[in-house]
Amino acid sequence: MRRLGWGEGDEVITSPFTFVASANSLLYEGAKPVFVDVDPETLDIDPDAAAAAVTDRTQGLLPIDIFGWPAAWPELEALAAKHGLGILEDSCEALGAVDSEGRMVGTRGNFATFAFYANKQMTTGEGGMIVPTDADAAARLRSERNQGRAVDMGWLDHDRLGFNYRLSDVAAAIGLAQVEKLPRLLEARAAVASMYGERLASVPGVTAPMAARGREVRSWFVYVVRLDDAIDRNAVIDTLREHGIDSKDYLPSIHLFPHIRELGYREGQFPVAEAASAHSMALPFFPGMTEEQVERVCTVLASAVDAGRPGPT
Repeated sequence: MRRLGWGEGDEVITSPFTFVASANSLLYEGAKPVFVDVDPETLDIDPDAAAAAVTDRTQGLLPIDIFGWPAAWPELEALAAKHGLGILEDSCEALGAVDSEGRMVGTRGNFATFAFYANKQMTTGEGGMIVPTDADAAARLRSERNQGRAVDMGWLDHDRLGFNYRLSDVAAAIGLAQVEKLPRLLEARAAVASMYGERLASVPGVTAPMAARGREVRSWFVYVVRLDDAIDRNAVIDTLREHGIDSKDYLPSIHLFPHIRELGYREGQFPVAEAASAHSMALPFFPGMTEEQVERVCTVLASAVDAGRPGPT
């Protein structure tokens, strides 16, 4: 498997259904994101579509554990091994998720990233972390995050190009405190998701996200539902807002953003991702939500969905 070091002209296969930072990280280095469609159930990168997209120019895979659901890691690793590709796991939304082999994301021996923005499963306020593959990679990453400072961290001794990507001592201290209570944070999110799932099961036109499948377990980052195609999503969002409930269309397909369209992408290329973008919405979701709050959101949502159905023709 190739080590990471993607740069000018390299092509990396990834998902169009993600936060734009995933693709931007490639563009910063001059690499080209090669998008493929996603699985209709998990919304993660489709391994078969990824396999079909591999060419002589392909250097790596950048799958995303979208909405906290683990990607098809065994299949994607087999694909990478077959073609000698590097893998970078974007697990920024999936801290604590468990994959199809019963392993937590970020523990498979690949480079893996996690984010600690304020709405994540745990937070440092801003920033994140990368899991290195070995001691040498860890030493280089420590250097590069700190302006390329020498491995011994000698004062003002810099031996490579680096960046100002340090996590401050204050942020790190917050993170350590969060790690200590991470199991409770994850359990609280799962409890809220369970309340949503129970109440939405009886709401026609709304598909709730799956919590688990076989050995796979979602880590709850956001709570995103899918509306039937005939329902006017914008009208539903407006109705919720009128009742003081904020919701959001979530996520857009990033291959349609102006700076990425310049690479030759167009509407209609990835129908599964684009359909998810057109019909999904995020509901209020935070660990401290009460049963009464969830009930209120679901009651108003059910009414809004019913009103959002097209009338008889």
